[in-house]
Amino acid sequence: MKLYNSVTRTKEDFVPHEEGKVRMYTCGPTVYHFAHIGNLRTYIMEDVLEKYLRYIGYDVKRVMNITDVGHLSSDADTGEDKMLKGAKREKKTVMEIAKYYTDAFFTDADKLGIKKPDVVEPATSCIKEFIEMVEGLLDKGYAYIAGGNVYFDTSKLDEYYVFNKHDAEDLEVGVRDGVEADDNKKNKCDFVLWFTKSKFDDQELKWDSPWGIGYPGWHIECSAISLKHLGEYLDIHCGGIDNAFPHHTNEIAQSEAYIGHPWCKYWFHVLHLNTNSGKMSKSKGEFLTVSLLEEKGYDPAAYRLFCLQSHYRKSLVFSWEGLDNATVAYNKLIEKIAKIDPEDGEFDEAAAEALRARFREALDNDLNTSLAVTALYDVLKYKTNGKTKVMMLAEFDTVMTLDLISAAEKVRAASASAETVTEAAAPTGVDADFAAKVEALIADRAAAKAAKDYAAADAIRDELTAMGVVLKDSKEGTTWTLA
Repeated sequence: MKLYNSVTRTKEDFVPHEEGKVRMYTCGPTVYHFAHIGNLRTYIMEDVLEKYLRYIGYDVKRVMNITDVGHLSSDADTGEDKMLKGAKREKKTVMEIAKYYTDAFFTDADKLGIKKPDVVEPATSCIKEFIEMVEGLLDKGYAYIAGGNVYFDTSKLDEYYVFNKHDAEDLEVGVRDGVEADDNKKNKCDFVLWFTKSKFDDQELKWDSPWGIGYPGWHIECSAISLKHLGEYLDIHCGGIDNAFPHHTNEIAQSEAYIGHPWCKYWFHVLHLNTNSGKMSKSKGEFLTVSLLEEKGYDPAAYRLFCLQSHYRKSLVFSWEGLDNATVAYNKLIEKIAKIDPEDGEFDEAAAEALRARFREALDNDLNTSLAVTALYDVLKYKTNGKTKVMMLAEFDTVMTLDLISAAEKVRAASASAETVTEAAAPTGVDADFAAKVEALIADRAAAKAAKDYAAADAIRDELTAMGVVLKDSKEGTTWTLA
């Protein structure tokens, strides 16, 4: 398998530190608000990567943090704590906010078929580990205390900018948004490991430390949590491209200074989901969530397909038209699978190997999910029996997670139900043309429900209600009477 490595900026053969095992770390959400669908694009692509590594035989351990303290609004060392900002907005405690939005994140992830990582660790549960790491960096001479805070000293590194070659003036105070003066820093790129002088009088979360009462900087948490659960050699670190600098840059600096050797070999960054007006961002106010997509009648699986149809290293522009197209494609794919007889023939191993080769060729090439989607259609067109086709689609869906087989079974069941409705006698005295129209609408409604197009199903029910038709759904099918 070849993966693009953000550090070397090339595709490389993936070779883990320990044969057969993959240690994988994912930057988790800052749980001060709902995740928007741009955030979730990153988690979808990371999910496919993890599942594909498992599919090709690796033993994967994946760890993710939950940021519930220390993430300031500039992503650096300035601005307001995002958790405190969320608590003020909703007049709740920080931990109430953290619990609510952590649960909301995993609910959305589940709807999108995203597997929960093996280890999920909130930052607030690792204060001891953060303090130990900061102490270690001070002992090794990579950190200093100034103005009551503890800073990492970037001048001690041979190379700091590992992902991009920044010009020095790009980060000068006052030149770029988000860079503010901090008179305590020896160098403009130094970053806070531990705050003891809160920027806010009402900072809710503080802990005792050797340097006074305070709280950790944002960057220290991922390094310490990864080292705690995955050890000193990390195979893959994932995140959105906006994390590359400064967050991941600072993680590398402090981690390698602390352990004394290279830390993570492969860096996997997913590019932004944009709207026509630019990058999707919570700071702009309104933003798109999974719940909003559902309210508008979209199946989360269609959004997952929308993401998989593009490569993770390409910026993806979201539009309702694009999601409509993905929905049509998804529904047609499910309908085609529903027409396959899963009991037709015996499993064809030669066909299976040929189809697996196409699927693996796509994902072995830097996780090309667009070609992997094409490989699903290749199964439908391949000259083999129904049993083999359904089994291969089910196998590939352990990676793609589009609910292919279950959704197709529902369409099959709905089709059988629709046939039952059509054959049922209309109420006595009802005009035959009227009855035929009603039964056609009922069949359309059943198909819409099977395709998870609940908005269309509800619209059909409303139309029937306006016609004076009362529906009764049961396990045997749908019957109707006149009001």
